Amino acid sequence: MARYKVVDRSARFLAVSLEAQLTVGSFEHALDVLVDEELELSAFERWYHNDETGAPAYDPAVMLKIVLLAYSKGVVSSRAIERLCRENVVFMAISGDSAPQFTTIAKFVRSVAGDVADVFARVLLVCDRLGLIGRQMFAIDGVKLPSNADKRHSGTHAELLHDAQRMEAAVQKMLEAHRQDDQAIKPRTSTVDRIERLQRQARRIRAFLATHAERRSAKGTVRKSNVTDNDSAKMATQKGVVQGYTAVAAVDEHAQIIVAAHALGSGSEQSVLLPMVDWTRALRSDETIITADAGYHSEDNLRGLCERAVPAMIADGLMRKRDPRFAGQARHKARPDALYDKTPKPSIVKFRPKDFTFDPLAGTCLCPAGKKLYSTGSACSTNGRKHHKFQGAKRDCVPCELRARCLRHPERTPTPQVAFFEKNQASPLPYTQLMKQAIDSERGKALYGRRIATVEPVFANLRYNKRLERFTLRTQPKVNTQWHLYCLVHNIEKLAHNGYGTKQRAARP
Repeated sequence: MARYKVVDRSARFLAVSLEAQLTVGSFEHALDVLVDEELELSAFERWYHNDETGAPAYDPAVMLKIVLLAYSKGVVSSRAIERLCRENVVFMAISGDSAPQFTTIAKFVRSVAGDVADVFARVLLVCDRLGLIGRQMFAIDGVKLPSNADKRHSGTHAELLHDAQRMEAAVQKMLEAHRQDDQAIKPRTSTVDRIERLQRQARRIRAFLATHAERRSAKGTVRKSNVTDNDSAKMATQKGVVQGYTAVAAVDEHAQIIVAAHALGSGSEQSVLLPMVDWTRALRSDETIITADAGYHSEDNLRGLCERAVPAMIADGLMRKRDPRFAGQARHKARPDALYDKTPKPSIVKFRPKDFTFDPLAGTCLCPAGKKLYSTGSACSTNGRKHHKFQGAKRDCVPCELRARCLRHPERTPTPQVAFFEKNQASPLPYTQLMKQAIDSERGKALYGRRIATVEPVFANLRYNKRLERFTLRTQPKVNTQWHLYCLVHNIEKLAHNGYGTKQRAARP
């Protein structure tokens, strides 16, 4: 029988050159060269006041390297990063074997909010110098991610006040039940713990209501607040409702460099389109085309792009229905998915305006059941479009057997309404009409078709390869910082793949 040398992986002392662990062409090597030779980190020095007294501090450049390297490996926990700095030879090399504690790492990530944007901009200059930014197309898109916030503690101020009152009533009920049983017997430990927990949560909610104003949208409607992180928002995703943030990125088509990034606590992405365009002003040329999906479409956004003279292709909600290439997309949505079921739930087919009989000359309307609706206005206007509005009568609609097909919520809406718009009206949304004409053209379809191949691989890299499943911080500035750090990892990885740092490493003594 053949004999082989013994494989021994037990602990031992080895002479290791830390510099040699930063292999040329790797992410960690590009990161080390970039931070040491390209980035200006003097602004970080304002944190320290130990010039004459106090213990030596960890170099901010070293801390930045550690955090970015950990994020590139999908490690976010500060305790896990501390362990890597003690046990992983690459982390030992990048940190100079300094091994900071997890509290120091966590404090650094929380504190760089005001400076990470400058670091991000400096890295973009390096990418531009190496020709990685083509300036032909910037694709803007976002992804909704949960954060370090509890969606159970979310609601309007009235709903949160009701929760606090309900908790206080439950405490009083438990105390009263104990007094009625036997005052001499102490309540069980589990009961005491539950009472204390409810009292603590109720106090926390009342303190939050006393110090925070109710959140409102741009249109003035009330938005849900959150006790644990009031900057976050409850958002609907394909995988369910999450309490978190929308991470938005603008990606250049040439090498998929992220040229702008922002995280906002709202599920609506319309408000961030124009700021993202403004943040890319220094990198755009007159021919740079901005592309975005229907989530960013609004008349105000299109007007703002026109006023800025920025070429753009922004899809509207009906773009795919007008495109014959998507005529058969329904058959794909009906297929089951490995992660969640896309099979549409059976629903009642609702009546459409075409199912109602409208006589424009007589000004009358009959419902599908043959009942006459009464007119509520013959010269109504919605978004600048004139229409004739009708509404059913309770005596006819409440007992009607077809009301489930006329109403979206028949259990709480007594009568249906229907409107008939005048034909051949001029569009009240001129910028939307111009965008429809542009994006429906053959050239527009070709340009917009390049958007998904530009931006989606970036989110795939960050979410799958870098394991960005959730934000671990609270408040918008800190979450925005964490999103910028992940975008930095992506851009530095692009630099490494394009050979950045090879010449600098060869020039080192």
